[in-house]
Amino acid sequence: MKADASKSKKKSAKEAQVPMSAKVKSEIHRLVLVILAFMLINGTLGQARVIPSGSMENTLLIGDHLIMSRLGYDAGVPFTNWHVPLWRNPRRLQIVIFKPPFDLTQPDYVKRVIGLPGETVDVHDGAVWINGRKLVENYTVGRTEAPTRLQLTVPYGGLPYKVPENCYFVMGDNRENSLDSRFWGCVPRNDILGTPVIIYMSLDAPRDA
Repeated sequence: MKADASKSKKKSAKEAQVPMSAKVKSEIHRLVLVILAFMLINGTLGQARVIPSGSMENTLLIGDHLIMSRLGYDAGVPFTNWHVPLWRNPRRLQIVIFKPPFDLTQPDYVKRVIGLPGETVDVHDGAVWINGRKLVENYTVGRTEAPTRLQLTVPYGGLPYKVPENCYFVMGDNRENSLDSRFWGCVPRNDILGTPVIIYMSLDAPRDA
């Protein structure tokens, strides 16, 4: 016991002898390491996102704060718009986060993958049809209809639509309140950033949501 107390006193004496400037430098060094680690994780593995609209109701609600996983989909340089597509490709019915192809300066969009590269997508009789077969969907809100107008800023001829290679046809779950591939065509694979993995906070959502 006495030996331990003696060692503790010696250690405290040594710490007291360390100059304040050295302590400050040590703390700054630790802080820099933490910031660098955060930048690495935020840029290459995951990022936070907030749902701004009701286009994905009732799957994702306005005010939902979620974490997007970029692992395997995209690697970005923190605090820049530079990003590099990786090896993973979305699956049908998977929710993805992407840069809107008709205006890359807009905030990221969140939609569900409906049509895969090479498939023909059509919308009629209140449903989506993939290569002539009706797609069963139990997550949608509202009636699924073909658009009466198109987004004229992109070359898109409307439905039926054959999805080009390296492109994905996406739609919102709230079919009567979603600006999606029905209006402006497919999302290039290079514009897909990742997929939501967890909702960590929900604000302004209905109590029964």
